[in-house]
Amino acid sequence: MVLRIVLGALFVAMAAGQLVSFRWMPGILAAYGLASGAGATALAVAVIAGELLCGVWFLARPRSRARAPVWVFTGVALAWALLAAQAYARGLTVANCGCFGRYLPQRLSWFVLVQDALLLLYAGLLLRGSAATPPGTGGARKRGGLRNEEADA
Repeated sequence: MVLRIVLGALFVAMAAGQLVSFRWMPGILAAYGLASGAGATALAVAVIAGELLCGVWFLARPRSRARAPVWVFTGVALAWALLAAQAYARGLTVANCGCFGRYLPQRLSWFVLVQDALLLLYAGLLLRGSAATPPGTGGARKRGGLRNEEADA
């Protein structure tokens, strides 16, 4: 639950910084060398929407077992990680990673790659945690370790 609250706050802060500096976001994302023009604008919209969706969900419902916001978080984390890794591998100079739009800029470096790797690790932990108990079973067990449905069969 604490991880969801922290990551929710982080993603809402990232989305807020990107929204306030939206007119610069396509240019910031174009520096990664994968998209430009309308493609970079669409990427900015998708990333910001994903950050807002899962960030608000994690803050509003930190105990939720829903997988949808976790998959959105994973997708956004994967997008940032792929953008950074490919640009770093190609030796591109990215003056501002864009995590917070024009705010709190940091250049693309190995440190940004470590941050992205941590987000992917957290995504894995969230996916694992959201799969722990299937909805509707409540984890109920009968003697012998069988779930009610299995015991009745």
